[in-house]
Amino acid sequence: MAVKYIRFSPDPLEGQALLDNFVRTKRVLNYRNYEQVSENIQRGMPLYEVVTKDKHGSNPNNNMVIRGECLSACAYLKDKGIQVDLVYIDPPFASGADYAKKVYVRRNPKVAEDIAKAEEVNVEEMKSFEEKMYGDIWDKERYLNWMYENLMAIKSVMSEEASIYVHLDYNIVHYVKVLMDEIFGGYDFTEITWICGLMGAGERFPKSHETILYYYKPESIFNIQPRLGYSDRITNALQKDEGGWFYTRGRESSGGTNCLKTYICEIPQFTKEEAIKWAEKNRPQPCWDTWIGKPDIAKAYGDYGTGTYAYTPIENVNYTTQKPEALLERIIKASSNEGLLVADFFGGSGVTAAVAHKLGRKFIHCDIGINSIQTTSDRLLKENAEFDILEVKDGVSLYRNPTQTMDKLKSMISGLRNEDALDKFWAGSIVDTKNGMMPVYLPNLKDSSTRILDRTLMNHIIREALPNLPHDTKRVIVYYIDITDKQEIDDFIKEENNLTTIEIELRDLKQVLDNVVIEDEAEWKVSETHDEIFSGWQVELLSFHSDRVLRKIEEFNLKGNQQVLHQQAKGKNKKFIPIVISDEGLETIEWVSLDCTNAQKEAIWQSDKEIKIDRFGYVIEDGKKTQNLWNAIIRCDNKPLRMKIRNICGDESVFVL
Repeated sequence: MAVKYIRFSPDPLEGQALLDNFVRTKRVLNYRNYEQVSENIQRGMPLYEVVTKDKHGSNPNNNMVIRGECLSACAYLKDKGIQVDLVYIDPPFASGADYAKKVYVRRNPKVAEDIAKAEEVNVEEMKSFEEKMYGDIWDKERYLNWMYENLMAIKSVMSEEASIYVHLDYNIVHYVKVLMDEIFGGYDFTEITWICGLMGAGERFPKSHETILYYYKPESIFNIQPRLGYSDRITNALQKDEGGWFYTRGRESSGGTNCLKTYICEIPQFTKEEAIKWAEKNRPQPCWDTWIGKPDIAKAYGDYGTGTYAYTPIENVNYTTQKPEALLERIIKASSNEGLLVADFFGGSGVTAAVAHKLGRKFIHCDIGINSIQTTSDRLLKENAEFDILEVKDGVSLYRNPTQTMDKLKSMISGLRNEDALDKFWAGSIVDTKNGMMPVYLPNLKDSSTRILDRTLMNHIIREALPNLPHDTKRVIVYYIDITDKQEIDDFIKEENNLTTIEIELRDLKQVLDNVVIEDEAEWKVSETHDEIFSGWQVELLSFHSDRVLRKIEEFNLKGNQQVLHQQAKGKNKKFIPIVISDEGLETIEWVSLDCTNAQKEAIWQSDKEIKIDRFGYVIEDGKKTQNLWNAIIRCDNKPLRMKIRNICGDESVFVL
């Protein structure tokens, strides 16, 4: 339950009531359920308990990796008086797609010596399966309501000189621009076109770009950089602006004094002769709003104009929708200075936080997905970043993956079945001998607007949902994740439910979801060791068993076998090789960390030593790659008190040693 509610913005837009803006926006876009969002804006952002889960280094800059939704994270930041100086967000695109990650089964460390004898690892032999990360499936109305609250929350924590970049594509960008015009009234606007490669097929102008909406104030930071675009024309007719920067006017526009300025260098101390030489050598490009790049995140994006790329395959972190570092480097350099705070509230692969750190900025990474938090943590550790991992206790982040949980939610509720007689508001029904068919309402874990059961939602249930039920309905069950005040809602039901005889039963969904994750099991041996190479402590993993991973592998094997049988029935010579896990189960471990500081299981995690096993079985030790195949041992200087193990699906378990 929320601790309290935090106001979205200290003042409405000048000359207009804030909610009047939203009503006008709603009329322009013509979508439904805006009344609930209006009440949510008036009520404020729900502030939940936020706990520190892990600490990496002393973290003097207070860098944060937050597991939680954008709205909850912004409430926490505003309550703490933290303002951000630059925002980049890459939210869901309302694309209608499901996104998955490929999960690789590691090699058995007990046969590491045999693997080491081979000259190279055969990638074709790697066993993998896919796991859904999140679903980008929305109806337009719900998406816009959700985005409105998120953008309002983000604006509430932006400093006076901050700017914001919102990265979307053709599916929804034009609608979101209307929202942003209202929310960021008084800001200037530039639409940036990022040409990132062919994204769609078809005969009529296949898609090749995404759009970045850039909102800023005149006082917002903007640093002149070499501009990269299409033209390679350079003239010697250099001029100098009031800031000391050299530029020339090209012929790409209509000509005369209204031509676009092309800034040629980022060092204002140059003489004119030095600037000319620099320009001739570096082939600068015009300062345009069209950026050219490729979507292959296995390459560095040093030059958007000439197409010269240096191969850096380590940038690929196996995260769907990952963006290239050079794209974020350009944005962060342009709109922030060293020491300022950069935030990404839909952080995904962690590219914003990683680039911000490399450029000497502070960072906040926020995402609801556990895979995002783990990917970002691994990425930051490789860059020697110091940060804390925080978790918002909002009733959603308690569960590993909201998308997967929603997929299986119906099977977790005993007796719940589909019901054709009910509209889509109801998830199904439970039947018993006393009440007959009882319709069941389930909140959407992926949509923060349905998480809190409040007077607005209950009013919608009573006045709109109940009258549409079959006439013989006696009772309905309403599940909730969070509730504003249960006694208040009970009183509201008694007051308002005089229109019908249908009884409303409230149930806490967390009591169902508490059984979703079964803790993994492990056996180990701790010993003190002294030899010519190492002197200290070591933990040897003897066995590791994850019920969740084994079930995923069983599903993969069953599906693969059925597909092969289907192909064989058509006369095709197909063979399916199932994934087989050893008795020890050590192939299902991705990451191990030791805490030599805290002995209590629920204490803040202090990572004193950690290793990650890459998909080929090699060890990444404290963020640094090695050529060592894992042998099921992790070593540390001091006596380990706790161990945390992450399985290949991303679940983490803590063991007291």
